Amino acid sequence: MTVAPILTVSDLSAGYGDICVLHDISFTVQPGAVVALVGANGVGKTTLLSAIAGLIPTTQGETRFLDEHITGLRADQLIGRGLAMVPEGGRLFPFMTVMENLELGAFTSGARAAKARRMDEMMTLFPILRDRSGQLAGKLSGGERQMCAIARALMSGPKLLMLDEPSIGLSPLMTERVLETVSGLAREHGLTVIIVEQRVTEVLEVADEAHILNHGQIVRSDLASILRNDRHVQETYMGL
Repeated sequence: MTVAPILTVSDLSAGYGDICVLHDISFTVQPGAVVALVGANGVGKTTLLSAIAGLIPTTQGETRFLDEHITGLRADQLIGRGLAMVPEGGRLFPFMTVMENLELGAFTSGARAAKARRMDEMMTLFPILRDRSGQLAGKLSGGERQMCAIARALMSGPKLLMLDEPSIGLSPLMTERVLETVSGLAREHGLTVIIVEQRVTEVLEVADEAHILNHGQIVRSDLASILRNDRHVQETYMGL
């Protein structure tokens, strides 16, 4: 039995004002998969996540999520449908506590009904957040901030979680922990994940498949295991 994709992007183009950054992007994401978007700086990876998440308008193409046409919907409308994004740096509210930041993640009516249960789940999944629950988010370490940002997104009960550069500012060890946590959410809880990441070696270790972007287009798509062992990919993106 063929499983329908949770996300289908077809011929998508988008940009900022008169500047077109993405050109005819097409790909699908299967339920429960971890998908990596990799490439050099400035090739359109963040723009692609922003277009899918409803943060910037598209100029062409269609996006379908859970077999529903979502092109043109706002970010707040998409969160209620099960699509959440953690932006680069997490963008927590620094003068609010960890607990208050997490509570903000459950702002939709459906998420509010399950807030207590999900809060307990987040404290179990990220034990450090329980210890820091009353601490201002701005006082957290880089790794703790990233964990809090992911937990805040998970408070909305997403079916698809998109992460933009989760390793920014983190040590290699903390990067490994964050990526392993995200991979565990997919394996153990069936969460579908799209990750934009500069640390190509590390993200290809946890991803199921990957798409390489260059000049606003997908230039190659394959299983992460194949790309990880491809000599051209190693030389171009991994520094091997």
